[in-house]
Formats: sequence, C-alpha cells, structure tokens
Amino acid sequence: MITTDDPREAAARYRAAQTGEGDGTPPEEEPRPMTQAERAAVVEIAIAQAVRRGEFDDLPGAGKPLQGLERGHDPDWWIRRKIETEQLRGLGPPAIALRVENAELDDRLDALGRESDVREVLEDFNNRIIEARRQLLGGPPVVTPVRDVEANIEAWRERREAAAATAEALAAPRSSRRRWWRRGR
Repeated sequence: MITTDDPREAAARYRAAQTGEGDGTPPEEEPRPMTQAERAAVVEIAIAQAVRRGEFDDLPGAGKPLQGLERGHDPDWWIRRKIETEQLRGLGPPAIALRVENAELDDRLDALGRESDVREVLEDFNNRIIEARRQLLGGPPVVTPVRDVEANIEAWRERREAAAATAEALAAPRSSRRRWWRRGR
C-alpha cells in the first residue's frame, strides 16, 4: 500500500474501506494538487480541532497583551528582545551594545572611587563610540552620543557629595530630639 501525506487521498481510502468498495486504494486517476484555498481550509480545520482539544490553553503569555506594541516600528526588534530576555551583555551590533552601556554608564561610574578611574572609563567609552562610527559593517547606525568627560566627572563629583551628605545625615545621632518620656523635666 502506498501512503502519501495528502489528506484527500487518505479520506478517499477511508471512504472506500467503509463502503466495501475495492481494497481501499484510491481510483487510478492521478490526484490533482491542492489549491491555496484548499490548503488554507485544511489548516483552519486543524487549528479549530486543536482549539477544541485545548492544545492552546496553557501557552505562555495566554491572556496577556502583546509586548512592544507601544513602541513604533523597530527593524531590530528581534535582536533587542533576545538581548533583553537573555540579559546578554556585549553581544549584538555595536550600536545596540553602546546604547545599553550608555544607559547604565552613570551607575557604573558611581561605583568607582577615584576620578582617574572615571576619566579612564569615559575616555574608553568615547573611543569605542568613535570606532564604531568609523566601521562600515552594516547594521543599525550608531546614534549614541559621545560623553563630555569633564561634565561627566563634575556630575560624578556632585552625585558622590550628595550620597555622602545623605549617608552622614542618616548616621548623625539624633540627640537634639527629646525623648517623649523626658518632656516633663
């Protein structure tokens, strides 16, 4: 018995076997290929049957809105989503890696203790942006701006001073406040 993947031929064999006509093989005429509309109908029927069996009930994200619709058209949506979900660092086109690094650079600078280290990190970052702009490898354009080293060092100093003042205020004893049980004295 010859088997094929054509569902029409399988249905013809089944009908012939049920009615007792012949040995269950289809007639000798060559089956015609399925049209696009017939293929679409077969697919729709298979999907409807799978829905009735409940095969789509427990899919991840069921009942939740599709993410990323509020952003506009982004030709690099797939690589951006992969980098975000896998939390990959340093991979992908240089334009995207530099954008991510630019967003996290202030936190990275705040973790440094010396001004010379901050200056070195900023100069390295700027050099990598300039080098990425020079290369003609294709991919998304490098739109990450070069950072002003002196202005970023000044902002780093201000953030450190503000953090130190906050820490000092929290650590200062509260002796000036009178306790409630000593008010009567």
